[in-house]
Order: sequence, then structure tokens, then C-alpha cells
Amino acid sequence: MSAPAATQPTVDLPVPARVLAIGAHPDDIEFGAGATLAKWASAGSDVQLLVLTDGSKGSWDPDSDVAELTQLRRAEQRAAADALGIGAVHFLDAVDGELDHERGMQERVCEIIRATQPDVVLGHDPWKRYRLHPDHLHAGHLAIDGIVAARDPHFFPGSGPPHRPDCLLLFEAEVIDHVENVGTSLDTKVTALLAHVSQWRSTMGIEADGPEAEAQVSAFVRRVRDEAAEAGALAGLAFGEAFKLITDL
Repeated sequence: MSAPAATQPTVDLPVPARVLAIGAHPDDIEFGAGATLAKWASAGSDVQLLVLTDGSKGSWDPDSDVAELTQLRRAEQRAAADALGIGAVHFLDAVDGELDHERGMQERVCEIIRATQPDVVLGHDPWKRYRLHPDHLHAGHLAIDGIVAARDPHFFPGSGPPHRPDCLLLFEAEVIDHVENVGTSLDTKVTALLAHVSQWRSTMGIEADGPEAEAQVSAFVRRVRDEAAEAGALAGLAFGEAFKLITDL
């Protein structure tokens, strides 16, 4: 369910030349902004992803091989990026569930921002109330910490020349004030999400080998479409993705 809009939200940024989306785990970016990224990639944006953790705790099976799960989730993330039309995916491989916005991780995020020089950065809203997963909180702070460090030359001077993005879009937003129209790219988001097969059971409610798998996939697709319709309705659109927009960087 989308958070309420504080005011009538703005709609559709100009198509950015370069975009960096930062997520805690494989699949987080697709859930939060997959349709927006697909729309921009289709329009010619250089969209890149930064995944902060290895996804190694993303299974309900206590007998899962953690090393194999990590490699599987990396492969799924690359497949999802391909579906969205995104070429580059960066992995920092922090241990799933143990992410923190400490100095070393801030420097690594800063370095990626300086290297990719995005006009728009996307990330988790770290001020979202009642969130359960600490990695989302820390990932949101790392995106903001990384932007602040990347713009100022005396932060991490060995991590490349400074770069200041034009704006930050926070998904999972506590307060929504911007909506991207995703009517033409929502199906692409669904395709990208379904590429994360290891997460079907735990995150999407799909038992891949069960007799109800087809119906469960359909139910998940309806869920994604219903959430996009709810977000779009905030701005008078059929389908949208909702964000907090910060431009004073």
C-alpha cells in the first residue's frame, strides 16, 4: 500500500542521461522502482544498479547452501537487469542481514557514485516507519551518505573526482511527493521480478513446483498491478511508482 501524498505530487522527471539505483538486496530495486528504470532505459538512459548485500539469507530452506544461494541471487539479479534493459550491475557483497552504514561502506558507495556520475540516484527511504528489515534502513542511509560524500572533494579524496547528482528518489517512501507514470513499462517490471525465482516462495507467495503455481503467479501479478494503480491514482494516472523526491543535494 502506498503512503499518502503530502500534496499533489509532481509527475515524471525529464529522462535522465545517467541513473544509479541502490538497493539492499537482489530484487529490492525491482520492487521499488523497476518500472521507472525500465521506462528510462527504453528512452535511452544509462541505468546502472548497485546491490549492497549478497542476498545470502534470502531463503526459507534451512538446508540451503549459502554459497550456492549467493551465486544464484547474483545470477537472478543480472537476469532481472537484462529484462529491464539495464547493462551494468555493481555488487558490494556485504553479508545479508549485517549491513551497516559505517565508514568503509560509505566510501565504497561514494566511489560508485563518482564513477557512474548519475543525474538521478534512487534508494530506500531510511525514514520509513515500522520497517522490519534493518538492511533497508542502512541501505537508505548509505545512498544518502554516499551522495553527500561524492559531492564534496574532501570526503574520500582517493575515490575519484567529486560528483553531485541532480536529485534523489526514495522508494518505499514515508511521504510521497512524486510519481512516475509507468503504464508502458509495468509488464517489464513484472518480468524482472519473476526472474528472482529463489524469492518466489518467500516474497511472492508462489510455490514453483506446487499445483497452484500458475494461479499464484497470476495473484502476484495482480498484486503488483494493484500497487501500481494505487500509486498512480495519487497523480491521476492509471499506473505509477511513488517516491519522495529530494532535489536540494
